[in-house]
Amino acid sequence: MRALAVVIPAHDEEALIGRCLASVTRAVSLARESQPDLDIAVVVVLDACNDTTATQVRRWPVEAVEIAARRVGTARRIGVAHAVTRLTAGADDTWIAMTDADTVVPPNWITHQLDLADAGVDLVLGTVRPDFADLSARHVAYWRATHHRGRPPGNVHGANLGVRASTYARAGGIPDLAEHEDVALVRAARTLGARERASDVHEVETSGRFTGRSPAGYAAFLARVHAWVDAPPLAAPGA
Repeated sequence: MRALAVVIPAHDEEALIGRCLASVTRAVSLARESQPDLDIAVVVVLDACNDTTATQVRRWPVEAVEIAARRVGTARRIGVAHAVTRLTAGADDTWIAMTDADTVVPPNWITHQLDLADAGVDLVLGTVRPDFADLSARHVAYWRATHHRGRPPGNVHGANLGVRASTYARAGGIPDLAEHEDVALVRAARTLGARERASDVHEVETSGRFTGRSPAGYAAFLARVHAWVDAPPLAAPGA
């Protein structure tokens, strides 16, 4: 690959954006060491932020774009559009990597995706692990028992999603949705016959909070699991 666009939507993430950008910056540095000629644009889309997120973002070597859509699909779409205009490579030679502002990526987050892209993959579905510090012991035990390294399920997570720019364009890009915009993009890419790979080699860690920025996003999923795993046992009749 000759170019990379990293896109991160953010809405009121002052508590978590710093660690996200620290991890992304580390991954970018490793990618530059691996491919010195790689053209990179990292864009954070500040969507209706009313806290200090914007101030914190500007401390990092990234570009900030401010909007007021309150829709993650719109934020991702605008971020991609902004990033690719900063890059000179063609769409076939440009990779788009997406994550979220409450997420920490591993050092190999970019290099692994680029290796897959160079091998001909058009779409990478990365796995996501919740921050165990935010979960109960029973919830962590359940998660460990149902998720096994080396067997990625192929779920779609905007917090760990990569796509070739030409595939992204042919699929119509990220739609302007308040939720499930990542699923819609993947569905469209699949109809085009995109070469797809699910991988947990570059697994990310996202916040284990139960109230997220998207009503039906990862936080809502964790909340449902929590309600089931940590629910108190039913009392015996007459107790």
